[in-house]
Parts: sequence; C-alpha cells; structure tokens
Amino acid sequence: MSLAIVHSRAQVGVEAPAVTVEAHLANGLPALTLVGLPETAVRESKDRVRSAILTSGFDFPARRITLNLAPADLPKDGGRFDLAIALGILAASEQLPTAALDTLECLGELALSGSLRPVRGVLPAALAARAAGRTLVVPRANAEEASLASGLTVLAIDHLLELAAHLNGQTPLAPYQAQGLLRQTQPYPDLADVQGQAAAKRALLVAAAGSHNLLLSGPPGTGKTLLASRLPGLLPPLDEGEALEVAAIHSVAGCAPLAAWPQRPFRQPHHSASGPALVGGGSRPRPGEITLAHQGVLFLDELPEFDRKVLEVLREPLESGEIVIARANDKVRFPARFQLVAAMNPCPCGYLGDPAGRCRCTPEQIQRYRARLSGPLLDRIDLHIGVAREATALGAPHLDGPDTAGAAAQVAAARNRQLVRQGCPNAFLDLPGLHQHCALDGEDRQWLERACERLGLSLRAAHRILKVARTLADLEATPDIARTHLAEALQYRASSA
Repeated sequence: MSLAIVHSRAQVGVEAPAVTVEAHLANGLPALTLVGLPETAVRESKDRVRSAILTSGFDFPARRITLNLAPADLPKDGGRFDLAIALGILAASEQLPTAALDTLECLGELALSGSLRPVRGVLPAALAARAAGRTLVVPRANAEEASLASGLTVLAIDHLLELAAHLNGQTPLAPYQAQGLLRQTQPYPDLADVQGQAAAKRALLVAAAGSHNLLLSGPPGTGKTLLASRLPGLLPPLDEGEALEVAAIHSVAGCAPLAAWPQRPFRQPHHSASGPALVGGGSRPRPGEITLAHQGVLFLDELPEFDRKVLEVLREPLESGEIVIARANDKVRFPARFQLVAAMNPCPCGYLGDPAGRCRCTPEQIQRYRARLSGPLLDRIDLHIGVAREATALGAPHLDGPDTAGAAAQVAAARNRQLVRQGCPNAFLDLPGLHQHCALDGEDRQWLERACERLGLSLRAAHRILKVARTLADLEATPDIARTHLAEALQYRASSA
C-alpha cells in the first residue's frame, strides 16, 4: 500500500485539534515533501525521522514521499508529529501493518537513535483522544500526565521499535498503569500562623467565600504576603473537571507544577513582569501568569511598582474570565478565571500613618504613588483592607483566630449555598442574577444608594458591594441581606472612595 494515514494532535492555546498525517509513496526521484503549513521545527522533522528509521533497522524508501498534515490551514509547530510521520512512512512502505493505525493517536519527538523525547501539551491531547475513542501513544515521560484523563488507554514507549513490535504483533504493549505520581498534594500553610490581623483574616474569609478580589494595604512587615499565601487553603477543592483544566494549562505552558495537582495554583509574578508575561503572548501564543492562575489565586505584591500599562491589561480578564490574544492569522483564547489578591504600601516609604511618625513623604509624593493605580482597576477589586502593624510577639505563632481547617469549612458551607441557589460564586453573578439573588427592601436600597452617593462610588462598585453583602449573608446562613451585611460590605470600599 503506498498510502498510510496516522492520527495525531496539534496544540492551539489549551485545545488539541485533530491532525491527520498522510504519507504517500510514488515513483520518481527520491525526495521528501512536507506540506500542510508546517513551521520550522516540523519541517526539520524529516531529517530526524530519516535518521530514526535508519538507526532502528528499517529501510527508508528511495521513492518520492509526500507528507500532508491536514487540515492544511492549521499551523503546526514543535516535534510532536515526528512519531506519526515515521509511522506513516513505515506503513506506506509496507514495513508495518496499517490495520491498527486508525485506532491510535501518536505524539512524540524522535531522537536520531529512534528513542522518544517528551513534548508539551499532552494532557489536552489526551482529553481529546478520549473523546474520540482512540488509544494514545506517547513517550514514557509523558505517560503519567496522559493517564490523568481517566478512561483513556495510554501506550507508553521509549523507542520506535517498541511500537513497531506492538503493531507487528510480536510484543504487544500493555496499557500504561498510572502510578499516582501527579496526585501527591501538599499541605497548605495555616492561617493560624498569622498573628493578630483579625480584620484582615475576616476579609480573607469573605474573599474566599464569594471569590472576591482583595487589596491589602499597610506598612512593610505587617503580614500582607503571609495572608495572601493562606487564601488557596481556604478555597474549596477543585472538582475533576476543574483540576484537569488547570493541569492542561500547565501542560501547554511546559511547567513542572503538575506535581501539585489537583491543588489550586498560586502565582506570584515579580513586579518587573511585562504585559506578555502577565497575559500571555509570543508568535505562537503561550499562557501568561493570569492563565496559569486559572481556578486559583494571582498575587501581585507591591502593586504600584508594576508598570501601569501592564496592570491595565487585567481589567478585561477580571470581568470576562478569559483573555483573547490576537495575531495576524489567528486568535487564541485562554481561560483566566483567577482570584486577584494585591498588596501595596500606603506611601512610597511605606510608613504613612505610623504612630512613631516615621513617614517623611510629601503629599505630592503620596499622590503620585497612588496615581500609579487607575480608578477602573481599583473599582474591580471588591475588598480594600488596611493592614496595621501589630505588637511584636515572638515565639507564639498560634495566638488567636481561626485556623485554615476551620475557616475552610465555613467557606465550603457558604460556597455550597451559592452553588445550590445560583450555580456560581457570588462574585460571578451577572446583572439578572444580581437583581434576583441580591434584592433589597425599599429602605435598605435607599440607604445604600445614599451611602454610595456620599462616597462617590460607581454603579459597578455598588453592584460589587451587593455581592459582598450577599456573601456575608451566606457566611451567616441567612436567606436575606440585612443592613449589617450592607454596612460591613460598604466599609470594605470606604477606604478607597
């Protein structure tokens, strides 16, 4: 047979569209033509494949070989198609049977010796292969990751010869058995380790319960970073679909932190990070920090030190939960449903309002410092909390307040009420859901409207106050929003008004 077809998968964002590798042999001068919009790494695969076939003891056909990667309008990059190309050539030259190829999908980069090297983005391909009902063949180094897609048959190989022996019926490969290496969770840091800061801990609990964004402002050394690092431990565990979505993103990005699966991610980029580092980019777009924080926490320490243009790119993802990166020939959509926690000092020196009078910043310096943050960005942060300096108490970390386990139980109960009532956390309520689930009686509504007018708050801020008040009611398991809930929610915005 002079034509063979092998199935593989490309990588576009966090998706894995199907790619069919067609290998055709014809008479004529020996040549190898690769078509189907291959990029440089794919075009170079013909040399890797030729050496791998020869060193593995097979004959490389001295004929005119045409390789088509379909669909032709889908860009292909990387060495992920090497194994499929080699199988296509061997099957078209009748050195391997073609009967079993239709039930397989193959990924893997070939070394010149014929051994397999791992590739990025295996988990999205595994999920797509499971949906297509095919068996996935991957390098052994990728097998544990592919096995996260439960119900998928995975064949793990180290060398091209192993797959050839399997297809020839000489040495059948057993399906890979997951070792559980990627399911080793680590304990979260305990909230009780934070000394004092009762108001900040309360705000952290509210933020976790309703998935609200949080801004911590206070002098250096008051525990802002410590508080932020405790938030992932308060959030409910990821369900299987969410955990696979997070793992697929990290697989596409080529990150190692699959070892923390299925825990929620906690990303803390440096304040010198660029816009593409934060939102993603490149000629072949890759996920940025906001996508790597999907279903988790994005912590921006020293918020005013970030470039203002970099921070402004957060505005749309905070509303939509996704980021669209446009290029000349394509658009790539990445999920970005993260919870923002930011920390900042009240002034350039950090000691504004300190009882000891250490601040020497002028009003102009303070104004310029705070002007680095735009009003629209601050408007999208639900909770603004001042973190004051606590009295020094060494050697007694567990002084007061809830621990992570107790706070997480309160958060889980509140989240469950929200999911039963409206199917999403309060922070994600749309306008119809807000009117339905955050309704106020006439007096409370007028009271809130007058308060927002006095503080000069926008309509968006008023809606976010309602959502926070709804979360406070859920924490107390009360069906209706009370005036006390509105007052507490309002005080979380009063400091920024």
